[in-house]
Amino acid sequence: MEYFRDTIEKMAGYTPGFQPKNPDAVKLNTNENPYPPSPKVMEAIRSVTDFQLRRYPDPMGGVFRQAASEVFGLPEDHIICVNGGDELLNCAFRAFCDAKRPAAWAEPTYSLYPVLAKLQDCPAITIDRQGNWLQELAQINAAMTIACNPNAPTGEFTDVEKVADLAKRLSGVLLIDEAYVDFSEDDCLRLVKQFPNVIVLRSMSKGYSLAGLRAGLGFAQPKLIEGLIKVKDSYNIDAVAIQAAAAALRDRKYHEQCVQKIKSERRRVIDRLRQVGLIVPESGANFVLAQCKAVRADVLFEKLTAQDIYVRYFRLPSLEDKLRIAIGTPEQNDKLLAAIQEILKQEGIK
Repeated sequence: MEYFRDTIEKMAGYTPGFQPKNPDAVKLNTNENPYPPSPKVMEAIRSVTDFQLRRYPDPMGGVFRQAASEVFGLPEDHIICVNGGDELLNCAFRAFCDAKRPAAWAEPTYSLYPVLAKLQDCPAITIDRQGNWLQELAQINAAMTIACNPNAPTGEFTDVEKVADLAKRLSGVLLIDEAYVDFSEDDCLRLVKQFPNVIVLRSMSKGYSLAGLRAGLGFAQPKLIEGLIKVKDSYNIDAVAIQAAAAALRDRKYHEQCVQKIKSERRRVIDRLRQVGLIVPESGANFVLAQCKAVRADVLFEKLTAQDIYVRYFRLPSLEDKLRIAIGTPEQNDKLLAAIQEILKQEGIK
């Protein structure tokens, strides 16, 4: 007997990055922040009472929503708190898309989008990022258009005015996925005030070192927030996450220090990888996408893995010759760079 819907039987689920069991492994494959969360986060977690755990949490995220309002300068009715940025994406597909209401995006990008589209039986219209993808997305004018900015896995940041022009030309929703924007020089949050069809996603996983906690935010004008609230889980963000995420947001000094350390190392890693012959574009994220010309990317990936150094390889069109490498601590990056240089030497590449 077949228990699942045909869609579920036929589809492939999302493939998360490998989680090595060795705590000493150089783990640069899932874009986590290599630094611990703010000490104020740990204080907030320790302050959670048994009463807070016994009762259901605030369904709107309470102090987390308030902290986001204070930090980002938008009223609370413009904010939804979510169980990681992925929940906001899930809610958006459920709210805006169905078999007659397609979603559109440019590829390569975040590989969860097509999975969520299939779950919703939603047509996914995809175009190549190599072309004039903003123009093409505007012409498609889907029920929901997604722009990942900075884009994953390429790391490129699209100018805010170009994204604003796309929002202006769409009659449907534009969801701007800013999961990595903490490491960019600009962001699209101001577009929320300008356009009634814009949603901006933010994650607490990357810039705030809370990937293990699951907390995120959505920003939009109240009409869109009200609709998204209808489709979220009833108590979607737990009591511990609410307190911890609020504390992380409010510690601006610590956040900026971590971001600057990662940006500095990103610069060094890009320069060193270029020196050994890899083609590495500039990145607005906490990772780089390195193209391997002299040696196959999958071979380099396997040889790094054998040394307990983990990066991400995607066996997908336009990505087969590239590795996505998260920026780690200086020590982790040194091990990665030394290993790549030695592998290239073994392959006869100077």
